[in-house]
Amino acid sequence: MKALVAVKRVVDANVKVRVKPDNSGVDLTNVKMSINPFCEIAVEEAVRLKEKGTVSEIIVVSIGPKEAQEQIRSSMALGADRGILVETTDDIGALEVAKILKGIVEQEKPELILLGKQAIDDDSNQVGQMLGALLGAGQGTFASVVNVAGDKVQVTREVDGGLQTVELTLPAIITTDLRLNEPRYAALPNIMKARKKPLEVKSPTDYGVSASTKLKTVKVEPPAERKAGVQVKSVDELVEKLKNEAKVI
Repeated sequence: MKALVAVKRVVDANVKVRVKPDNSGVDLTNVKMSINPFCEIAVEEAVRLKEKGTVSEIIVVSIGPKEAQEQIRSSMALGADRGILVETTDDIGALEVAKILKGIVEQEKPELILLGKQAIDDDSNQVGQMLGALLGAGQGTFASVVNVAGDKVQVTREVDGGLQTVELTLPAIITTDLRLNEPRYAALPNIMKARKKPLEVKSPTDYGVSASTKLKTVKVEPPAERKAGVQVKSVDELVEKLKNEAKVI
């Protein structure tokens, strides 16, 4: 079985994001970039399935600038076999990403397509669902448990009311949630081996897709600064402050 995993290059989750002075976007100057945490979970799940003998080959795909090769190599160090970079410097929307992934899926014919449920930079949570619609494939989103058996996969999903288990016929799309697994750290020998693994560079036009998006960022603003909290000595003082200062009761 072949697994395709999509990963996105984002600002590292531990970095405090700065907004550009003109409010046109996020300042990426000298900022550490990493694999989107949800995408890293998707890579880890594919590697675990490979270790079980369920998956025979893992292909990692990223869409973005040349520097995104770094995130593909990191995925290879975790256990992926080869990579595809669809190189573009344009701002690209979720629908365009889904269309490119559709083209790659049609060429590679993977039985399992794994994506992070969302990216921490835009939080759109759209690509997996759009890809499912374009391919006409079953999808298990927000996965916390994945069990593959034959040509079926059972996915336990985290929903508002608790948990829901769905059974999908392969090929299928799974978007990963936080509780699915805990990604491993790459060992130094595997990091060295990853440098020699094949990485193919493509462009959006190879899949008949224009990288431009119809979405436009109008303005980016940092969240409002919060006032420092205060300690109170009694319940009566707490109630008084909530009533007269915060005015919430």
